[in-house]
Amino acid sequence: MSALRAVAIVCSGGTGERLGVAGGKQLALVAGRPVLAWTIAALDAAEGVDHIVLVCPADRVDEYRAAVVDSLALLTPVTYAPSGVSRQASVASGIAVAPLEAEILLVHDGARPLVTPEIVASTFSALEADPLAAGVVVGHPSIDTLKIVEGGVVSETPDRAKYWAVQTPQTFRAAALRAAYAQAQAEGLVGTDDASLVEHAGGRVLLVEGPRDNIKVTVAEDVALVEATLAFRASGEE
Repeated sequence: MSALRAVAIVCSGGTGERLGVAGGKQLALVAGRPVLAWTIAALDAAEGVDHIVLVCPADRVDEYRAAVVDSLALLTPVTYAPSGVSRQASVASGIAVAPLEAEILLVHDGARPLVTPEIVASTFSALEADPLAAGVVVGHPSIDTLKIVEGGVVSETPDRAKYWAVQTPQTFRAAALRAAYAQAQAEGLVGTDDASLVEHAGGRVLLVEGPRDNIKVTVAEDVALVEATLAFRASGEE
C-alpha cells in the first residue's frame, strides 16, 4: 500500500463530558501523554499514512498543537480542520481539508489511543486485495448475547454470530467516501458511522477483525484499561 497516498482524518471534537476531565478526553493524560497523542503517534508510525488531518474545535487549535503535535517528533505533516456540531459534520470538515491527491481516506476516533500501525496496515491490505471494495472497517465478533428491546420488554434474541462490534479505523477509497458524504448531504442522511454512508451509496464494505482492546475512551474506568494495556505492551517490548 505504500504506493497509495493515504490521509488519516482524526476526529477530536468531542467534549468528553462523561469522562469528567477538564479540557476533555482528548487531552486527558494517560500513561504520561494526552489520549490524543497516543493516537497521533500510532498513525504517524503507520506505513502508508503520509498526511494527518486533525479535526478539533477551531478555538482550540493552538492548545491541541501545543499539547499533542508539538510534543511528538512526527514525520507526518498535520493539517487542522474545524470540528462540526456532529461527528458526521466533523468528518466532512476533515474530508474537505484532505489533499485532493489522496487515494485513501482513513477515519479514526482521536479517543481510541490503542490503535496500532498493524491495525491500520490490516485495513490497507484488505482494501488492496479487493479492487471492488470501497472500504474496510475494523471490528470484532460480538461475544455478548444481544436482545432487541421494545418499551423495556425483550421482543427478540437474534443470532449473535451475525453481529460484529465495529471500531475505527475505517478506511476507504477517497472517491467513494467523498461521493458517499456528498450523497448523504444531498439526502439529509445521518449515518451511525462512516461505513453506513458508503453502504447506503452502494459501496462494498469489508470488515477485518481487530483486537478488542482498541477501545474508545469514554468514561473514567476506560483510562485505567488503556494504561494497563499500554503497560502490558511496553513490558513485551523490553
